[in-house]
Amino acid sequence: MLKSRTPCLYNIRWGVCFSTHLSYFCSMNEDIKQTLSIIPNDPGCYMFLDKKETVIYVGKAKNLKRRVASYFNKNQDHVKTRVLVRNIRKIKYIVVNNEEESFLLENNLIKELQPRYNVMLKDDKSYPYIVVKNEYFPRVYKTRKVVKDGSKYFGPYTSVHAVDTLVEMLRKVYKIRTCRLNLTPPNIEAGKFNVCLQYHIKMCDAPCVGYISLDDYNKNIEEVIEILKGNISIIERKMNDRMEFLAGELRFEEAQDMKEKLMLMKNFREKSQVVSSINYNIDVFSFDEDESSAFINYFHVSSGSIVQAYTFEYKKKLDESPEDLLGLGIMEMRQRFESESKEIIVPFIPNLKISNVTFTIPQRGDKRKLLDLSIKNVKQYKIDKLKKSEMLNPEQRTMRILTTVQKDLNLKEIPFHIECFDNSNIQGESPVSACVVFKKAKPAKEEYRHFNIKSVTGIDDYASMQEVIERRYSRVLNEGEKLPQLIVIDGGKGQLSAVVKTMQKIGIYGKVAVIGIAERLEEIYFPFDSVPLYIDKNSETLKLIQQIRNEAHRFGLSHHRKKRSKKQVTSGLDNIKGIGPTTKKKLLTHYKSIKRIKEAEQSELEELIGKSRAKVIMNWIVGKDD
Repeated sequence: MLKSRTPCLYNIRWGVCFSTHLSYFCSMNEDIKQTLSIIPNDPGCYMFLDKKETVIYVGKAKNLKRRVASYFNKNQDHVKTRVLVRNIRKIKYIVVNNEEESFLLENNLIKELQPRYNVMLKDDKSYPYIVVKNEYFPRVYKTRKVVKDGSKYFGPYTSVHAVDTLVEMLRKVYKIRTCRLNLTPPNIEAGKFNVCLQYHIKMCDAPCVGYISLDDYNKNIEEVIEILKGNISIIERKMNDRMEFLAGELRFEEAQDMKEKLMLMKNFREKSQVVSSINYNIDVFSFDEDESSAFINYFHVSSGSIVQAYTFEYKKKLDESPEDLLGLGIMEMRQRFESESKEIIVPFIPNLKISNVTFTIPQRGDKRKLLDLSIKNVKQYKIDKLKKSEMLNPEQRTMRILTTVQKDLNLKEIPFHIECFDNSNIQGESPVSACVVFKKAKPAKEEYRHFNIKSVTGIDDYASMQEVIERRYSRVLNEGEKLPQLIVIDGGKGQLSAVVKTMQKIGIYGKVAVIGIAERLEEIYFPFDSVPLYIDKNSETLKLIQQIRNEAHRFGLSHHRKKRSKKQVTSGLDNIKGIGPTTKKKLLTHYKSIKRIKEAEQSELEELIGKSRAKVIMNWIVGKDD
């Protein structure tokens, strides 16, 4: 892989243009035309500068002339791009030898100049390394500083916990010293040191007093280096062979010690993520995005184990394509983690070329499993980021949901105000309708309304819905109240068509969006469209519509049950002349039902409500029994 270089190492040609743009659509001035005429067709990077000569954008191109000219000779659909062009006052460019160098140069220039309109990696953290110190009896420890003193550095690692776990495991297995003593052979021979606690707890072989030779210690360090390179399986095989050899030589204590080391190694391997049988280095990238950000997950796999895992975010600035963003992320991660893998697994081919590197889009097998795992991680990162953001700003979640509803249902406006209607009756008895109101995706219960059907007899859901819609929105219009952005009807094509006729009649059709939801298959119907819309069952749009529909059903059903119950309980007593509300209440409170009243003795009734009223009740009972 090409190492990063500073811009001064390239063959640099500067081109300058002064733009007098007052707006994007103004004609190109002569200075721009002259500059564009001399820009070569070579690969390179270009920089746009504003009136203060500050670099506001850096881009790459395999053909500088064609790419730079494209900003000025065609209309830009993206608003932010038009804003960028309006602010351009100078253009500078750097010619390089090939397209790959342009990627490297662009990445370096963006990090150095931090232009306003370029995507920036949202990460300023430093990452830990594991160092094998260049010294007698080398130490192995975590560090964040890389010093060019001949020591070997492995990393950087994205997880501090993973580094600590790995270092701890290596110290347990190989009993690496942790002291900072200058363990030169003359100092050891002179007896300048004594054993410490680490030796007594069997965490160190005490090289300070010569209990382990430099050659034997360095053999352990060689194995440590192989493990840090990712070759754990090789070391495990060596350990197992050594254990069997020692057992065969009847050196059981040494064999047991090797067995314990092997168990520690296996435990560590089990805790690490072993994903496949791939026995060479490979990089894995996955991609996801939303309207404002791009998310990229990176795995580095060595000998079947994930040794690096990192998910990061780019904040979008212009109309960057997924291919451009993924290419930028790949270049950044390979530079940061010093990857030299010759194969990169990706979900799609990025806008990037790297010498002697193959991009693979796997369809099955171990490589596909790796990609799926990476995709799972990037999606989870996106969800977690969204949840954290929404916890800090609840309104953000509401806007996101309603924006999604607007997009899925192709609405003209964001539906901040939604109303839903549902009919309720049993065999035409006690027909009612309910209207529930949701504002900003939340129930506005104080605005819920019940409707008793007045003009419809028998079972006629269509006519009932028409009556309710006309009553509801005629009143809204008369009182000058605001109409909702969306009306939801609990029903299919038939109910929706009936509602549309009424909306046309009262003059609100076209002013308010209306849909129907059929409960059986959760189909969404639109006016004058026979083909329903099927929304993903896990989508937030469908979940919100279902919540509103279910709330309307609950509200309507509760009112219907109350009405029916009241009718059933009181209808008999209502027909008795001479029995008023107070007496009815006494009877129902005491006996709980009409049936028990009919079964009561006259003496009981006389004691409760008096002789005259009891006689009336008894006459009513006898009459009913007939």
